[in-house]
Order: sequence, then structure tokens, then C-alpha cells
Amino acid sequence: MIEGIMIAWFVLTGLSVAFVVIDIPKTPESTVLKWAFVILVVFTGPLGAFFYVLGCREPLKGTHEQYVSATWRQVLGSTMHCAAGDGIGIITGAAIGAYLGLSAWGDFALEYTLGFGFGWAYFQAFAMRDMVGGSYTRSLKETFIPELVSMNLLMTGMIPTMKFLMHRIEGAGDPFQLAFWFTMSMALVVGFALAYPINWWLVVNNMKHGMLTVRPELEHGAEHGSPVDQGEGGHDDHGGGERPGSGTVIVVIIITFGFLAGGLWLSGEFFG
Repeated sequence: MIEGIMIAWFVLTGLSVAFVVIDIPKTPESTVLKWAFVILVVFTGPLGAFFYVLGCREPLKGTHEQYVSATWRQVLGSTMHCAAGDGIGIITGAAIGAYLGLSAWGDFALEYTLGFGFGWAYFQAFAMRDMVGGSYTRSLKETFIPELVSMNLLMTGMIPTMKFLMHRIEGAGDPFQLAFWFTMSMALVVGFALAYPINWWLVVNNMKHGMLTVRPELEHGAEHGSPVDQGEGGHDDHGGGERPGSGTVIVVIIITFGFLAGGLWLSGEFFG
């Protein structure tokens, strides 16, 4: 039965990726978020395509700014950005760890390092540096804490899901079998769901951006590809507005590490 489910999943994933790749160029979204949607759909299949249509795809020409201004869509974009960037690193680490036969802790360390490193250094800080004036150094500082807490919740969902399925699906621990990639897909879906609430907190507290609208033809000499004003309710002014105090941020960081520790404990391979 599981073989049939996996075949159906990958067929639907292929169709979903083809749809998004063909359709997304006409969506007035930033390039990095377009890539993030494509990456997300590769691993979340029809669910990712559904999120793209529901959360980002412009329903009528000229309405994208208003359409994506809803807070839940802003948070969807923020979470999707995290899951795509961190997910590449995490899944790469899982594949390498499985191939090398690393211990549970060694595998986790590799996944966390690659996931956070790629998600923070490239997908967040480098790709979005124009939103903080073009400075990569400043962008690294601005995105460190948002990326950290978001990564912790993503991993909280992914690790137990990986371990649970690897013990129940034949071949799920072998990166050369489809069962492994099906397991990674299911883990990223669960991780996405766990990371959504913390991304809501980050977006509404002006610590992370959400969906953007990019219309080069309306920028009037502005740098090509920078987001245009989304109007009331938009979040394109990354880092703008009042932010939580340092005490609140520290508490949130501690809480996310607590959730991560709980996820590791739940997996049954890290403690005791």
C-alpha cells in the first residue's frame, strides 16, 4: 500500500512542479520567493502548489499588492521562505548522514548546521540584503534571530517525523531509494506546520518579511527587482516598525530550543 501512496505522491509532485514552474514567472513576486516556492513544491508536491495558488498567485492583474497584504498570507510567505532555504540544507545533511552512517547526534548536527547555514547565510541574508540597504553584513545581523527561532521549530517537526517514518517504511533510511525522499517530503510538511506559528510572531513583530510585490515597470528608476509599496498591511519594509524588547526575544529563543529538545526526545534516539 505504501508503495502506491509514494507513486501517487511523486506523480502529483511532478505535475505540481510543472504547473508552478510554468505559471510563477508571471506572478509579480520577488525572484528569491519565486525560487522558494519552486523548491517548496519539489518537496511538498500538491500541498506546495495549493499554497502557491492560495497565498501568492495574483488572482486578477494589478491586485497582487492587496491580495498578499493579509497577515496569514504574509506569514505563509515567511514560513515558505524558511522551509525552502533551511529545508535544502536539512535534507542534504540527512542524505549525507544516511550515506555515511552517522550517529543520531552526528546526523542532527550536520542537518542543523547545513540547514541553518544555507537558510541564514544565503536564502535570508544574501538573497534579501537589498531590503536592508544592500549591506550583507547588516543583513546577516538582521536575519540571525528570526532564522534561528524559525529553524528550531522547523527541525522540531522534521526530526521526529523522519525517525518515525524511517523505522516504518522499508528503504526510508537509504538516500538512493524513493522512500527516503518521500520521508523527507513528509518531514518538511510537518516542519512547515510547526514553523508557521513562530513565523506569525516574527512577521507581526516586524522581525521578518512576508510576501512581496515586485513590479519593475512601476519602480520609476528604483533598483531593478526591489519591492514596490504594498500599501496598508504590507510588510515589504523589512525590519521597519516597533520590535519586541531583548528580554522578550531571549525568552522566545529559549522556548524554541525547548521545543527542539522536545522534538529530539520524542524521536526516541537522542536521550536515554
